[in-house]
Amino acid sequence: MWDRANLARFLRQQSLYLGVGFLIWAFFWAIGEHINPATAFLYSFCFGNLITPPLARIRCRYSQRPFPFNWIIFLLALLLLTPIVYTLSSVVVWWLAPPTPQPLVHLLRTGWKLPFLVIIIFATLTAIFNQTRERLERKNLELQYSVDLTAAQLRLQNREMQHAREIQESLLPKNIPQLPGFEVATAWYPARVVGGDYFDVLSLGENRLAICVADVVGKGVSAALLMANVQAAVRAFAHESDSPASICTRVNTVLCENIAMGKFVTFFYGVLDASQHTLRYCSAGHPPPILASANSAQQLSIGGAILGVFPSWHYEDATIRLHPGDRLLLFTDGITEAASPDGEEFGEAKLAALAKAHSSLSASQLNATVLAQVSHFCGGHFQDDATLVVIAVN
Repeated sequence: MWDRANLARFLRQQSLYLGVGFLIWAFFWAIGEHINPATAFLYSFCFGNLITPPLARIRCRYSQRPFPFNWIIFLLALLLLTPIVYTLSSVVVWWLAPPTPQPLVHLLRTGWKLPFLVIIIFATLTAIFNQTRERLERKNLELQYSVDLTAAQLRLQNREMQHAREIQESLLPKNIPQLPGFEVATAWYPARVVGGDYFDVLSLGENRLAICVADVVGKGVSAALLMANVQAAVRAFAHESDSPASICTRVNTVLCENIAMGKFVTFFYGVLDASQHTLRYCSAGHPPPILASANSAQQLSIGGAILGVFPSWHYEDATIRLHPGDRLLLFTDGITEAASPDGEEFGEAKLAALAKAHSSLSASQLNATVLAQVSHFCGGHFQDDATLVVIAVN
């Protein structure tokens, strides 16, 4: 059965044979030998249609063999087929369009040299073309397989990363505990699917909250895994001590024993006391929080070394009193290091001025305002994980 593809292939082959016949005729014309064009075209069509099918049938015998055995088998087959093809073609040509009036035997005996040469050249070029095409097709199949495999791996990786994102989000607090007279609002935006920023708000009774923000060096999966370890350590120790410095010391000990070389964590931990209106805190190399009101904005600059590097570091507590109208901003450097298209960073000064100018807003409103301003400043392209915790004193 001939389908449309086979018919198209057959017509392409006949057009090729037609072109070869024209070249044969043109060659004789160029050297001054005038022959019947029908003779050239008949020879060409006969050569092509008689030599191509048998060579195609035996191609599997030689095409997959290494060089030079593939060419040895091909040339032997070609030498056996050439006299047969020439003889059959000459019979057709002598019958329909002989080059000159002559007996068939005379044509076979005297006119074989050029037809033999044409058959050998045509079959050899066809074999080279087929081998090149098959090699390119194999390369294309290999390339397509590689592309499909890579795409499948990327889809699997994306699904796994999305699952990791869901797991990481599940580790963060879904419902933020609140205290009478205070409002706490949070935001967390990883620069990649998963990130190394961490925040937590833990209830320590009716009148106290433990609030912490941490930033693991780096981004991506490795930072997210270390972030999970930090969270586990903080939650394990938070209810065992009232002292933020003690929490920093114990988490630092755990990290120093298990952290990889070159990794570290910046960390801020504070205990908010509603009955005393105070914040007792300890900072371990973290960007200083900003305390703003309608009249001023200052940074809580007291702190110690980063976690995971100095196992014997002695951390100390600090305490500040909070007043109605105060707004406390805890953040990671993804906020202040957000850069505009020309490379300028948002910076702590702009953040402090923004907090002071909008200190009358609620915690959630101020949180949204700050994030909107920073996102507009950097064109929505945060280069690092960004976390913001706003505490409003009412």
